[in-house]
Amino acid sequence: MNPLSTARTAVGALLLEDFSLEMTGKDVAKLEEARETIPQGTRINITFLGNEDLRMRLEASRAVKRLGFVPVPHLSARRLGSRAEFAEFLAALRAEGACDNVFAVGGDPARPKGPYEDSLALIESGLLQEHGVRHVGISGYPEGHPDIAADVLRTALRDKSAALRARRLDGGVITQFCFDVDPVLAWLAQLREQGITLPVRIGVPGPAGVRRLMSYAARFGVGTSASIAKKYGLSITNLMGTAGPDRFLHALTEGYDPARHGDIKIHFYTFGGLRATSEWIARFRKEHHV
Repeated sequence: MNPLSTARTAVGALLLEDFSLEMTGKDVAKLEEARETIPQGTRINITFLGNEDLRMRLEASRAVKRLGFVPVPHLSARRLGSRAEFAEFLAALRAEGACDNVFAVGGDPARPKGPYEDSLALIESGLLQEHGVRHVGISGYPEGHPDIAADVLRTALRDKSAALRARRLDGGVITQFCFDVDPVLAWLAQLREQGITLPVRIGVPGPAGVRRLMSYAARFGVGTSASIAKKYGLSITNLMGTAGPDRFLHALTEGYDPARHGDIKIHFYTFGGLRATSEWIARFRKEHHV
């Protein structure tokens, strides 16, 4: 193996060394099925959806910890009806030993149910520290957000980073998934130029049907032009096919410059396919010696 190939393999290994996964509260049985192919200590984010309740979210966090993984429960600001409800959720997570790591997000509702308009409000509430939270994840959008202006996104990320630092909370960014590496690398470079040094987990879709991937992309404002789809490996003329993030990860490895882009890892959106995603990761690492 030539020196350049060796260097690229080392970079690929670094990016996949500590990947994270995402599941919903309804995916406990699927996590059980996938447990043997997921490395112990893997961080697993647990979503906060409108059709789930406290019991379901707690059971998911409990299962993640029981199986030897690190639970990262989501906190959806606009879905929380009151400060008391927020405190109750955090207290319940702490009782399960699942409150060290959380992910704070604004959430889908256009209007807040209670006093929290966005994830910054959750960070500034003081409740995170009171309940033993040590690490807070926040969102990043390399391709922008369909409902939020680019300058607002930049300001929000800068403010959340500063708020975490002021409260002595460790933090990190998890991005929306993309099909095109170029805007991801450009966004990372801009982030570092702005002085935001938080580690970033690049969102990547796990292997899934093309129709499903296109549907999620449309929902979240992810670019899916014909050229981008082809670059990623999606066939927009064969929606019955499947696609994995092979090409994306190879391109990310090729373009990643630690000095310019900072500390990054990979976060897999599994779309319910925990076993398919974890098996794909294990196979990819074996085939490419990472």
